[in-house]
Amino acid sequence: MFEHYPEIISVENLMEMLHIGKSSAYSLLKENKIRHVRVGKKYIIPKNAVVGFINDFCYNDDKIINGRLHLGHERKEHQL
Repeated sequence: MFEHYPEIISVENLMEMLHIGKSSAYSLLKENKIRHVRVGKKYIIPKNAVVGFINDFCYNDDKIINGRLHLGHERKEHQL
């Protein structure tokens, strides 16, 4: 999965991989839904953290309903 992406991805890569916008990508990172490290203003995101995030949908309360990502019991939604 995502073979053509580097092992460490950027926020722009994350947006492409999940087909989401910039604010949704940053929300996922700030809410620690996707494992990452922050160095100054830059996010260091392992590609396998994105794969893990996708796989976690099978085992938690996050759902994709009508093309929107619903994060557990939170009221926030992220367009996919």
